[in-house]
Amino acid sequence: MSATTNPLGVHARTLSRDWTREGAELAVRRTLNAGFDFLEIPAPVVGELDAVATRRLLEFNDLDATVSLALTPEQDINSTDEASSRRGEEALISAVRFAAAIGATYVGGVTFSQLGRYRSLPTAPARRNALAVLGRVARLAAEDGVTVGVEYVNRYESNLLNTAEQTVAFLDELDEPNAVLHLDTFHANSEDPSVAAAVETAGHRLAYIHASESHRGALGSGSLDWNGFFEALQRIGYRGPITFESFSPTVVSPEMTVEVGLWRAPWTSADAVATDARTFLSLHLAALRGLATTSIGTP
Repeated sequence: MSATTNPLGVHARTLSRDWTREGAELAVRRTLNAGFDFLEIPAPVVGELDAVATRRLLEFNDLDATVSLALTPEQDINSTDEASSRRGEEALISAVRFAAAIGATYVGGVTFSQLGRYRSLPTAPARRNALAVLGRVARLAAEDGVTVGVEYVNRYESNLLNTAEQTVAFLDELDEPNAVLHLDTFHANSEDPSVAAAVETAGHRLAYIHASESHRGALGSGSLDWNGFFEALQRIGYRGPITFESFSPTVVSPEMTVEVGLWRAPWTSADAVATDARTFLSLHLAALRGLATTSIGTP
C-alpha cells in the first residue's frame, strides 16, 4: 500500500442504540473521540433523524458517512411476491436518497435479499427478480453518485449469497458498474476458505469492508487471521474504506440483541472497544506500509 492509508470508519450501532438526536450525537462524539474518519449510519426509521438534521450534524463535526441497511422478510426482493419486492425496492431507494441527501456516496449491506434464512431453497425466478430490482436501484443511485454494495452473509442469515465467489458471480450477472462487493470478515471467516482467499476472490470488485472479529468482539481477541487478511489487501491493492463493526447488548436494543444473536456481551465499553479497534487497524495498515515491522496481536 502507498503512504495514503485506507479511510477507517465505525458502525453507528457499535456506539449507540439508535439514530435519534441523542443517539446520533453520542455516536458522532464517540466516533471522533476514537479517531475514525467516518461513521456508517443504518438507514433511519420513523422517529429517527432525517437527512437534513443528519447532514447538519455531520457537517458541524466535519465527519464523513456511509449508509447501510438489511432488507427484512417483508422487504425481500429475492422473491416473486410483488408486494414484498416493491417494499424492498422502496427501502433501497429510500436509503440511496438518504445517502445522497447527507453527502454520502455509499449504500451497502444485505441489499440482495432478506436478512434471514429461508425454509426452502431459493429459486431462479426469485434470483432474477433480485437482479432486476438491484439493477434499477443501482442505475438510480449512479445518477446521485452513490455506489451500491452487496454484502454476503453466513449460511444462517442467507440461502443466496454466502461466499465471495457467489457474490462475484451475482455482480457479474447484475453488470452494473456502481454495484460492488461488500466483504464482512465475520461472514468470510465462516464461509470462505480463509479471509485472505475471500479478498483475493473479490479482487477488483471489493470496495467496502466490515472489519469484524470471529466472535464479533474486540479486534484481535478472536481467531481471525488478521495478518493474512491485511496481506491479501496489499496484494490486490485495496485502498477502500474499512469499517469496524462489533455489537454488544450493552449498547443495542433488545430487538437487535435477539436479531443478531447477542446472547452474551463481548465487551461493555463502546468507547474502549472503538478506540482499540482504531489503533488495531491503523497499526496493521502501518505495518504494510513499512512503518511498523512486527505482526499485530491483541489490542
